[in-house]
Amino acid sequence: MIHPDTELRFISPEIGFGVVATKLIPKGTITWVFDSLDQLISPQTLAQLDPLQQVFLEKYCYRDHHGDYVLCGDHSRFVNHSFRSSCISTAYNCELAVRDIHPGEELTDDYGYLNPAEPFDCVPEPGSARTQVLPDDLLNFHAEWDAQLLDAFTRFSRVAQPLLHLLDPLHRQQVLAVAAGEAPMASILNCYYNPNPAVQPAL
Repeated sequence: MIHPDTELRFISPEIGFGVVATKLIPKGTITWVFDSLDQLISPQTLAQLDPLQQVFLEKYCYRDHHGDYVLCGDHSRFVNHSFRSSCISTAYNCELAVRDIHPGEELTDDYGYLNPAEPFDCVPEPGSARTQVLPDDLLNFHAEWDAQLLDAFTRFSRVAQPLLHLLDPLHRQQVLAVAAGEAPMASILNCYYNPNPAVQPAL
């Protein structure tokens, strides 16, 4: 479930549609929660589907740390990529705004933390030397993303959280403990899907 103060808008012919804030979404706000509207599709199920369905799912899904494909049940599937994303995934089945997102501004994700199956080229962005999203980006950039999340968590208890109640009870308890300084934050590296568990990645 995407933050309620968002809507789907046409961005440009090059980008297509995107998710845009309709009101200020302050830094530290939960911007997305995995909930009962979202579908989990195993790789085995995906392989048995019609090719047209496979293309659709491969375009609009991300993969979780188990390697399952997640199809978001609302317009959050249209959140676009940015190397300087306004939102970052957490290990708690939710995302946080890592800076203030102003009305009319897109909510964006770095697809590198969404376990892409293959590399893909991206439009260069000011402030980033990266030009590709790679399957091992979580291994290479988790410390940078963790730092942004830790900073965002310092604002968590001071901003409205309209999605907090949709988190499952365990993750809700965990994020509240992190926000209160009562527990360390679990690294975004917990979101990494290792397609070859027999080979342990070097961190």
